[in-house]
Amino acid sequence: MSAMQLRQDRAGAVLTLTLDYPARRNALAIPLRDALFTALEDGQGDKAIRAVVLTGAGGNFCSGGDISGMDVSDAEQGRERMRRTHRIIRLMVGGRLPIVAAVEGWCVGAGLSMACACDTIVAAEDARFMAGFNKVGLMADLGLPFTLPARIGAARARQILLYPAAIAAAEAERIALVDRVVPKGDSLAEAQRLAAGLAAQAALPLALTKRMLAEGLEAALERERDWQTMCFLSADHAEGREAFMAKREPVFGPR
Repeated sequence: MSAMQLRQDRAGAVLTLTLDYPARRNALAIPLRDALFTALEDGQGDKAIRAVVLTGAGGNFCSGGDISGMDVSDAEQGRERMRRTHRIIRLMVGGRLPIVAAVEGWCVGAGLSMACACDTIVAAEDARFMAGFNKVGLMADLGLPFTLPARIGAARARQILLYPAAIAAAEAERIALVDRVVPKGDSLAEAQRLAAGLAAQAALPLALTKRMLAEGLEAALERERDWQTMCFLSADHAEGREAFMAKREPVFGPR
């Protein structure tokens, strides 16, 4: 088994995609993002696939971006990094395939963004959710400033984005951050059951509904691409990265 892979499994019309990067708790390293984009794009073109399940291996959904690989050195590099990732979000939020997230363990940063880009989130009782981008000197990205308020409302989204506090599964369900909570270890089976139900529905109405609900996403991603690039090049992000790798608290300076 490779150190980093995206596992793909088919069961009827449902495609299950599993983030498998054990060394970083399934952090979204660039090769993993590229593999996810390819799998989703291929799925869009395969009429035999009618729904997707996204999950993580090893008891965690996704621990966020791979901080060790965030080495943006200029604006063009930052914008290109965001462009490549935004391809995934466009397919997830506005593509024809309904997507169900199966979340166990940690769902943090970019992991939260990926979950919120799905149409339904199933969480295990042990799941924990957090934005936490500001802990490494970044703003929320991968469409989260668009998808999170759409899911839970602007006021609650503001609190999650501003304060790096973990949210337990029961509280996440109460505020509609997740759609249902199941016993630990059962999220994948429940997500696949829901996906099979979606796959049995008429495909065109589902696709058009997703497209309508995605209106406004493009403008949000364009702003995010510019503004996150500014953050990538900031002294605070450099400090946040260094502190994260050294496992210490960051010390941020004035803007």
